[in-house]
Amino acid sequence: MSRMLDAIGRLIARYLDEPVAGYEPFTPSDPEALRQSLQQGDVVLVEGNARISGVIKYLTQSTWSHSALYVGPLAGRASADGEPHVLIEANAGEGVVSAPLSKYTRFHTRICRPVGLTEADCAIVCAYAIDRLGFAYDLKNIIDLMRYLFPLPVPPRWRRRMIALGSGDPTRLICSALIADAFSAVRYPILPKITLTGSRQAREQILEIRHSSLYCPRDFDISPYFNIVKPTITKGFDYKSLHWADLPLPLAETCVPLAPQAARTADDDAGVMAA
Repeated sequence: MSRMLDAIGRLIARYLDEPVAGYEPFTPSDPEALRQSLQQGDVVLVEGNARISGVIKYLTQSTWSHSALYVGPLAGRASADGEPHVLIEANAGEGVVSAPLSKYTRFHTRICRPVGLTEADCAIVCAYAIDRLGFAYDLKNIIDLMRYLFPLPVPPRWRRRMIALGSGDPTRLICSALIADAFSAVRYPILPKITLTGSRQAREQILEIRHSSLYCPRDFDISPYFNIVKPTITKGFDYKSLHWADLPLPLAETCVPLAPQAARTADDDAGVMAA
């Protein structure tokens, strides 16, 4: 029975993994700014363009359909043009794999950075994800998503549960579960259950780690324990330097630079006048 479900899951995964034509990101991407802003342990959220991306965005009522963990350059793993693989992710068609950053530079992305994560714990988080390279994708989640190929209304309170019905096999992961498990290895919270105890005068919060299958890409965005890093701002943003379509170019850009000989003549003339 499980083999049959796996086979069905692979067929559906192949279909859902196909890109949808006409995708355009909400905001323009700055690949170099993204590259310069990333640090080990960062979670990169992606607004994908595959069929499954639309399903996940609908289910989670979010812009984000995929997540990957930035671990830095991986030894012995590079693309055909020599670009190092720096991301660990779980894909429906491939399982847990590494990828270069250029894979997502044309997409709308967001960087979510854990706050105060120690260097030692960051190394553990990255190593946890790297050690799972080659694990299979949880295809039972794909079968659970089948119902969303049909236009059937689903109450909002059930949406999260519908994508949290994984196989329970620890060697099968989906993208958010992989990253959630990595952070759980160092007891770093994402969206823990919080239980309030004690009297009205003194209340204490007790954190309980959620099961990793209950996480989705959006949770890293709304988590109170992750900073949102915007590359355009971190590299230095000056709104005065923007060129608006309905305004002329700034004077500095319309001036024609002097030729070297002309520049020297102008300087000499200025010197004569000053004298």
